[in-house]
Amino acid sequence: MALRSVSRKSLPLGLAVGHVRGLQSFSLPELPYDYGALEPVISGEIMQLHHQKHHQTYITNYNKALEQLHQALAKADSPSIVQLQSAIKFNGGGHINHSIFWKNLAPIKEGGGEPSKASLGWAIDTQFGSLETLIQRVNAEGAALQGSGWVWLALDKELKKLSVQTTANQDPLVTKGSALVPLFGIDVWEHAYYLQYKNVKADYLKNIWKVINWKYVSEVYEKENP
Repeated sequence: MALRSVSRKSLPLGLAVGHVRGLQSFSLPELPYDYGALEPVISGEIMQLHHQKHHQTYITNYNKALEQLHQALAKADSPSIVQLQSAIKFNGGGHINHSIFWKNLAPIKEGGGEPSKASLGWAIDTQFGSLETLIQRVNAEGAALQGSGWVWLALDKELKKLSVQTTANQDPLVTKGSALVPLFGIDVWEHAYYLQYKNVKADYLKNIWKVINWKYVSEVYEKENP
């Protein structure tokens, strides 16, 4: 089946907020590129399924859980309030993580390379020795992650240092510490790569660096570390 080319204008607006029975609700973020734009690193089929199916499911279930929480709060239903926390964390985290992930990527002609030596690149060289050393560290952490989850490059705003972190399932990075700002995250759930890389996660981790959007990552770093 041929994949259609999808322009950014044909997708819903970014983090547009709607309403669910009077409550704010979240919608699917717009991709800044077509589904096939990251090929051959990530296939258009994977990107379409990942965005339209997986991310959309997190958003749908997040909005549903928030509505149920609203109802439980209105009834002072403590057991239901507590029970809903895991669904909110999982699905809300899935929405947060994927919204970051899409921005972290760019077509090969725009992505890859290395960050500016004037800011983030200098920080990477100072702390890790080189970009290649950082890549090896991130890939090793991602490959070693048991089950599903994410591997992150973060800025620790309290220590003013870069940090490589992993999170399980769809836990957002903030669950590891409120001072941690995600610069980029790599999704190591199987749905992010299996159709193309099968069970060879290491190849996916090796190749994804060709489409890392260093311009965006550097902008986040400079904003959070003026």
